[in-house]
Amino acid sequence: MSSPPTLTETPAPDAPTWPTQPTYGNLGEVRAHLLPSKACRPPRKSGPPSADPQPLPPPLPKKTLSRTQSLPSHRAPSRSPAPERQPRRPFLGSHSVDERQADDGQARPACPLAEPPFSSLDTSLGLSWHDLNCPEDTRAVLEARQLEGLRTVHSRLEARLLGGHPGPCHPGHSFRLLDSSPYVESGDALYYRMVRVGDESWHLLAAKVSKSGAEEPRPWGLELQASLPPHLNLQGLCGLVPEGALPGVPWTGPVVLAAEVPERTLTQWLAEVGTRRRPAELAWAAALLLLQLSAALEQLEARGAALAELRPENLLLAAPRGCAAAGPPRLLLADFGRVHPQPPGAPGAHAPQLGRLLRTLLGLAAPSATPLADGLETLAARLARSRPSAAQTRGALRALLWGPGPELHRQGALLGPWLQVRRALLVLHLAERASGGELPGLEDWLCCEYLAEATEASLSHALALLWD
Repeated sequence: MSSPPTLTETPAPDAPTWPTQPTYGNLGEVRAHLLPSKACRPPRKSGPPSADPQPLPPPLPKKTLSRTQSLPSHRAPSRSPAPERQPRRPFLGSHSVDERQADDGQARPACPLAEPPFSSLDTSLGLSWHDLNCPEDTRAVLEARQLEGLRTVHSRLEARLLGGHPGPCHPGHSFRLLDSSPYVESGDALYYRMVRVGDESWHLLAAKVSKSGAEEPRPWGLELQASLPPHLNLQGLCGLVPEGALPGVPWTGPVVLAAEVPERTLTQWLAEVGTRRRPAELAWAAALLLLQLSAALEQLEARGAALAELRPENLLLAAPRGCAAAGPPRLLLADFGRVHPQPPGAPGAHAPQLGRLLRTLLGLAAPSATPLADGLETLAARLARSRPSAAQTRGALRALLWGPGPELHRQGALLGPWLQVRRALLVLHLAERASGGELPGLEDWLCCEYLAEATEASLSHALALLWD
C-alpha cells in the first residue's frame, strides 16, 4: 500500500496541523471501550466517497491498562510466594487482555487461574487458599484457634472467680462488725463477718480469731501466707484489724483479716452431704474438692513448704464468686500455722495425708461403687505406695474426672487426637450453655484449666500413675 499524496490545500484555521504524516496502526490490541462512543463520532455521509482526500485522524495514544479489583484482598501470605517481579495473571472472567497477547496482536481467551486475586475467607480465620488445599494446615489452624479460645475462656472465668480482691488495709478504712457470734468455727479459729469501707468501695471480709488453747502457729508459715499472691485455693490475708477501730468486739488482741468469708468446714460438709447425696454425686464432689486441695498443696511444694498435718476441720469451703449456689464449693487452705519448710528430696510429702483423706471421702460413697469411685480407690493406693507429688496427684484427679479413661491407655491409643477432640467438644458445650443464658461455674473453670494446660506427655504421666 502506497503512501497517501501530500496535501496541497491550505488548512482551515481550526484544522489541526501535523508535523509528520499520520500512519495507520493495528488497533486490534486496544480494548473496544477505549474507542470514542458513537455520540462523539462524526455522522457518515451518504453517497459515493469524495475524490478529494480528507485530513487523516491522528493515531490514538497508547495507554497502559491497569486492572482494578472489585473487592479488597485479604488473602494471607502463601507458604510458597511467587517469584519476585513475576507478572500477575488476569482474573478469570475479566475482559482484560493477557500481556502476552500484545506481541502478535491476536486475542486469546484468558487463562484460568489457580487462585483468585482476593480471598472470600474472613481474615480472622487465618486461612489462605493454599491452606484450604492442605488439610494438615487447615487442621493446625483450627486446633490453634480452639486452644486460644479455651485459654481466653479460662482467663475470663479466673478473673471473675478472683475478681474484686480486697487488697491490704489502709489507715483511711473504717470497719463494721456484722455478727456478734462466729459465722464459722474451724478447728483452730473463729470467723466473724466484717465490712471494710474505703473511699470508693467496700468489701465483705472475715475476722480470723484464734481459739484459746489452740496450738501456737508457726511464724514461718504465717509469713509465707502473707507473701503468697492471690490463688483460688489459698486463704488470702488483708492485714490486721486496727486496735480501737471496733469497740465492744468479742475478742482481745490483734486479729487477722481474711479476704474470703468461709461458709463451712470440710468436716461440716461431710456431715451434711453424706446423707443427702447419691454415691455417684458424692464421689464426683469429693474428687473436685481433692483436686482443689492438691492445687493448694502444689503451691506450697513449689515454695519448699509442707503442711505438717492435714486436718479436715481446718479446710474451709466458700461460695465461688459469680457462680450458682448449686455448684461445687471453693476449697481454701487456711491452716498455715502448721506449715513448715519441706525437707529436701521429699516431693511427695503430702501423699500419705491425701491418701487418708481420700479414703475418708470415699467411705461416704459405699456401698454402691462407680467407675469414678473405683479410680479414686486406685489413686488412694498409689498415694500410699508411690508417694507422688501434689502436682502429679492433681494430674491423676483431672484424668479421672474428665478423661482419658483407662481403655485408651490399655489400647495404646494416641493421646493427641483425644485432646484435640476434647477441647473442641468443651468449647461447643460452653457455647451451647451460654446461648441459653447459663453462666459457667467453678467446675467449668477447672476443666478449662485442665485442657488448656494438658499435653500428650502430661496425659501419659497421669495415666501411668493410675493404671501402670
